Amino acid sequence: EAVTQTGAKPVFADIDLETFNIDPQDIEKKITPKTKAIIVVHLYGQACDMDAIMAVAKKHNLKVIEDTAQAFGTKYQGQEGVFSAGTIGDIGTYSFYPTKNMSCAGDGGMVTTNCDELNKRLRRIRVHGSDRRYYHDELGVNSRLDEIQAAVLRIKLKYINSWNERRAKLAEIYNQEFSKLNNESFEIETPKTINESNHIYHQYSIKVKSKTEKTDREVRDALKDALKEEGIASEVYYPLSLHEQEIYKELGYQASDLPNSVKATETVLCLPIYPELEEADILAVVNAIKAASL
Repeated sequence: EAVTQTGAKPVFADIDLETFNIDPQDIEKKITPKTKAIIVVHLYGQACDMDAIMAVAKKHNLKVIEDTAQAFGTKYQGQEGVFSAGTIGDIGTYSFYPTKNMSCAGDGGMVTTNCDELNKRLRRIRVHGSDRRYYHDELGVNSRLDEIQAAVLRIKLKYINSWNERRAKLAEIYNQEFSKLNNESFEIETPKTINESNHIYHQYSIKVKSKTEKTDREVRDALKDALKEEGIASEVYYPLSLHEQEIYKELGYQASDLPNSVKATETVLCLPIYPELEEADILAVVNAIKAASL
């Protein structure tokens, strides 16, 4: 959306199907003399392979923007030390929407940078392109975080690390229980993590794979319906890959151009995970999945 609104053309790279994060090798394949920047998304709460991505960016003299909306508090152990997700590239962006791990009471977000020049420009853009009141030097927006949202976030900041740790513990219970799964209709693949990153589990995202003549999507959707019947919420993040969205049909992509991304839309199902869950809640979800007859 941001790329399109600037008048530029978004170019999509495929994902690593194990981690759901962008594939650095496919990024490099898509670079042309017109490429200006790389946008990476630390999806579901795990950092991308930032050493590899930064190497590609340096090689081609490109800026790197990190979408850290789902990874506030994620740590990345790179070749140059330990960094928080969102602080490795040129710009980090964060969402504080109420569904995020670090959330305010409404809409809110943050942009970070270590570059003085970008810092000045970002601060100018966020207030109608103005450095001083009533003088506007470039086209900007009204994008200021209001005081109430900031107050909520300041309180929550004290707890975010413990909440993220709790999510990881709950995810480990899921992992242990799913290792015992033996269902004739489907198998469950639990989330994978790279060695360089921890995982804060904004989403606990399993892959549902069919063991029958039905497609993966049919079995995944049937499992979602079975959980709903038991009063258990689950969600498909995401039903369409970006290159399949109606708004980007004009770019001419085929579904087969990004096969891993498409495969993820057919298999991923996100299960309940939040700090207040108890082990009994996790077991109830897992038992409902084990008992599902599809």
